[in-house]
Amino acid sequence: QVQLVESGGGPVQAGGSLRLSCASSGRTFSSYAMGWFRQAPGKEREFVASESWIGGPRYADSVKGRCTISRAKAKNTVYLQINSLKPEDTAVYYCAASRSDTREGPTYGYWGQGTQVTVSS
Repeated sequence: QVQLVESGGGPVQAGGSLRLSCASSGRTFSSYAMGWFRQAPGKEREFVASESWIGGPRYADSVKGRCTISRAKAKNTVYLQINSLKPEDTAVYYCAASRSDTREGPTYGYWGQGTQVTVSS
């Protein structure tokens, strides 16, 4: 069983930065691919970034160049640094864990509760 808890969201002005954190319980953290997804009001959940021992970091085109996903194994924590934030980045951001190296949400078996990011212009 893997439990995930996100933090670090909040209100921010356009052009600003945030670092989201996802703390994981369990001793098998390093064996999972970790992903970040987001869901804006009225829109479907979308892939943002992932990181695994197989494929390394991957990013959605919408955030490529502005986002960095990283993992602190000693802390069982994965981070998502987002720079140059835009109003269209406003969404609830979810951390998720998967046994597979994938961008597909349904393949992630464990999800956090989400953290709200609101970007004002």
